[in-house]
Amino acid sequence: MVRITDVARHAGVSPSTVSYALSGKRPISAQTRRRVEAAVRELGYRPHAGARSLAGSRSNVLALVIPLRTGIHVPVVMRCAVSVVTTARRHDHDVLLLTQEEGEDGLRRVTDTALVDALIVMDVQLHDPRLPLLRALGRPSVLIGFPREPEGLTCVDLDFRAAGELCVERLARLGHRVVALVGSPPEVYVRGTAFAQRVVQGFTAAADRGGLASRVHPCEATPAAARRVAEQLLREQPALTGVVVHNEAVLEPLIEAFEQLGLRVPGDLSVIAICPDETAAALRVPVTSVALPSAELGERAVDLLMRKLTGTGVPEATLLTPRLTERASTAPRSAP
Repeated sequence: MVRITDVARHAGVSPSTVSYALSGKRPISAQTRRRVEAAVRELGYRPHAGARSLAGSRSNVLALVIPLRTGIHVPVVMRCAVSVVTTARRHDHDVLLLTQEEGEDGLRRVTDTALVDALIVMDVQLHDPRLPLLRALGRPSVLIGFPREPEGLTCVDLDFRAAGELCVERLARLGHRVVALVGSPPEVYVRGTAFAQRVVQGFTAAADRGGLASRVHPCEATPAAARRVAEQLLREQPALTGVVVHNEAVLEPLIEAFEQLGLRVPGDLSVIAICPDETAAALRVPVTSVALPSAELGERAVDLLMRKLTGTGVPEATLLTPRLTERASTAPRSAP
């Protein structure tokens, strides 16, 4: 347990000076206050709740909450995290990265101290247990993701439902009548992760609206799982000619598995992915895709948070319109 005396020794001041800096009961020079703030951050000191703000000043630190749960694709998450960090630096803020699955306890740990001014929260679930606390906190927050009930929160994300619809609509225009969605790992759906659920909703709604036969299959993020899913899809849907992939880790092995099973892409099977553009374009068969705008999401989240910190009004909901880029993996359905 870090004590106030430890902070004082680290900052080169007396314990009473630390106390005054924390409580604001007496004026402290800007230089001394900065030393105290730095010591608090470096040592992880948690002041008493009654003195948790540093004299009303800011730490110029944002918390980025990314619980690294099973089933998430870390490279995509890290692209967003890098964007948050670089954008925050443009606003003269640093970023404290919280990756443990701590739920409300993790949020309380950073907000009950002067460690951070505000929070960006990722991996949002439809029924996220962190929401009541986020609504009650005295710190601004932005969610990258939309829970089922986003009222009273500031949320930004790709419109994943529209992305799922866009993929199916493109396949339908190409004449495909039997389609499938190869989705995220099963545990992502079990948790009720919002973006994954919304892709399924959009995919299913568009297929039903267009009269297409459709299936949804979660897929573990391994080549072996991709092979099993490809085999299962062809058993269940022998007339399958269109596949949407929302699982970046299995995109390449899934295409390879279909080809090994005798289907040429795009001659026999058209494939559309929801993934970063650079991933889709780099494959042996460049894949038609809806881009995951990770960098833009990180930048938008920080900009919204900066506006909230200055008291400027912001929209509660910011949904980015999905953008589809045609590449070599899609073609009109061949006549039966």
